[in-house]
Amino acid sequence: MENILFLLFIVGYVFITLEHTLKFDKLIPALTMMALMWAVISLAHLDVFVVDEVLKQLKPTHFNEVLLHHFGKTAEILIFLIGAMTIVEVIDYFDGFSSIKGLVKTQSKRKLIWVFSILGFFLSAVIDNLTATIILISILRKLINDQNLRIWYASLIVIAANAGGAWSPIGDVTTTMLWIANKVTTTNLILHLFIPSVIATVIPSAIASFLPIFKGEINAVELHEEKPKKYSSFMLILGLGGIVFVPIFKTLTHLPPYVGMMFSLAIVALFAEILSYRKFSLTTPDDDLLKPVHHSPIHKALSKVEMPSILFFLGILMAVAALESVGNLFHFADWLNATIANLDLVVMSLGFGSAVIDNVPLVAASIGMFTEGVDNPLWHFIAFSAGTGGSMLIIGSAAGVVAMGMEKIDFFWYLKKISWLALLGFLAGSGAFIMIRMLLE
Repeated sequence: MENILFLLFIVGYVFITLEHTLKFDKLIPALTMMALMWAVISLAHLDVFVVDEVLKQLKPTHFNEVLLHHFGKTAEILIFLIGAMTIVEVIDYFDGFSSIKGLVKTQSKRKLIWVFSILGFFLSAVIDNLTATIILISILRKLINDQNLRIWYASLIVIAANAGGAWSPIGDVTTTMLWIANKVTTTNLILHLFIPSVIATVIPSAIASFLPIFKGEINAVELHEEKPKKYSSFMLILGLGGIVFVPIFKTLTHLPPYVGMMFSLAIVALFAEILSYRKFSLTTPDDDLLKPVHHSPIHKALSKVEMPSILFFLGILMAVAALESVGNLFHFADWLNATIANLDLVVMSLGFGSAVIDNVPLVAASIGMFTEGVDNPLWHFIAFSAGTGGSMLIIGSAAGVVAMGMEKIDFFWYLKKISWLALLGFLAGSGAFIMIRMLLE
């Protein structure tokens, strides 16, 4: 029966990777395979296990207990993501990201590479690589009319955003998963991955700056034709500060990260409600007395949260949890360790794999496969590989997929023009990580 679980997972995975070909949302196969896999475990009365965090080995348990255990772990990630996404949407409600436009003042094509790369690298570390990519491409559209030139910048933004998300616990879904699973801590993650992530950004940007396409200057479109909304800068600082405060809250209270994110969301929502000047009409009938003049910013923000993505994460994480609960992932890890002597090659293969298939299930599987303790260099390398490896193909990351949709980037154009740049950055960053690990050991 365990083979049936693997078959269901593989079939579901194939349908997920064919999302754009089949033209249906990947949440459908993810939720389907999750339900079917847990149904097989229940109906076949398979033995289930959880990991003993002290002994680092499997221990038998009951079906209901293991199901609730994995759902609880998954819910922590989902609630955290919903909070972060809502804060970002509240900032956008007040047009907070318009302040970033003022940082783009040069008309030199080469200098613009570095402006967008630096913005993408650091912005993604705070608000996640997907959102950072959307914001920067939106700014890019107001700056450059030439679509052929714009897709080059958009592609480099994807590389920078993915690298920037790798060294921050809140910069990428996969890194957040490792952080919430207590595999990495904020300080050590930054210590091990900041320099490799910088290298993974600098190498492609530096090489690209010598390409003929980036010679000369652009005919800039006026960036400030729209007057920023009132309180936009304040809400940007408050929202980003609230997200950055989450790791600090976790360190001070030792509570799970989603608790800190909910606290930050509450503070941001409070100020959003106050600053939006919600008023009550005293001339309406009694039953409409408390009806607000306009929509609440928090309600508006929640309506724009990417719920299909949240449901996809639910499906894929719980599907991987089903494999973990019957011990399959641990057996696979033992086989890998016995077959490939160099664990670094195993982790780098995850990076190449994340360019082809979604990195969320890859990291979820790795969490279930390995039992190394918190801040083991293995987890840091997995975070780097899964985050930056996805840049090697346009479909290899959420940031790449959204850039592909916004700018109509052709898969084979990216493969020919950009993939080699991302590959060099990935290899150089991996080498830097190995050297830093040797120095810190």
